[in-house]
Amino acid sequence: MAVSVGAVDSERVERLASLVREAESVVALTGAGISVPSGIPDFRSPGTGLWENVDPMEVAHIDAWRADPERFWHFYGNRFQTLEGKEPNGAHLALVELERRGRLDAIVTQNIDRLHRRAGSRRLVEVHGSIDTSSCLECGARYPIAEVRARLEDSPVSVPACDCGRPLKPDVVLFGEWLRPDALEEAYALAAGADVLLCIGSSLEVHPIAQLPGVTRQAGGAVAVITHGPTPWDARAAVKLDGDVVAELQALVAAL
Repeated sequence: MAVSVGAVDSERVERLASLVREAESVVALTGAGISVPSGIPDFRSPGTGLWENVDPMEVAHIDAWRADPERFWHFYGNRFQTLEGKEPNGAHLALVELERRGRLDAIVTQNIDRLHRRAGSRRLVEVHGSIDTSSCLECGARYPIAEVRARLEDSPVSVPACDCGRPLKPDVVLFGEWLRPDALEEAYALAAGADVLLCIGSSLEVHPIAQLPGVTRQAGGAVAVITHGPTPWDARAAVKLDGDVVAELQALVAAL
């Protein structure tokens, strides 16, 4: 891949590259910050975050979907529109390149935007699900996103409905829902087996996934944080990079 490296802390990048070279298993944990360069807002940044002007408990909670699907889908319809046409950025592609070189075993992502998949990542654990499909909780029917968008646009009440008449729910983990046990189990197993856990674009505050760095550390592995802004793991990380995530991951690829 072509590598274009901006201003980075070369000493810290080299320290991270050394950890990756010596590791038998490297796993990436990614959050909303890795998709910001693709034009997708994160959740909590002042002025731009998705939760800046809306209470997530009122629009992105499973009880909100049950109680007022029209309000819920007003928010999620806008969310779909926000993600429309967005493309993977250099950070996503850098992880694909690390995987291609045999330097990265898997990605555990909190993101629902499908960009890792579109970039070409092979082993991907989407712990919060994906907007790729929506399902009927009554009959179990599942519809791809293009069909859901069409049903949303055609609905007189702006709620996409199943053929059985019940409202559809995006196949993402909403507030108030449990993560899928198989995805959570795989994520924990990957973290426990990692010599290096790369925490990229995540505030490391959303549980239970925020526990993964501790799982890696307890098993004897190292935690590296590549995230703009503070996290609870900054003081305990083997390396902390807090500049441009694209430049830093491209610099890591160039250093290996």
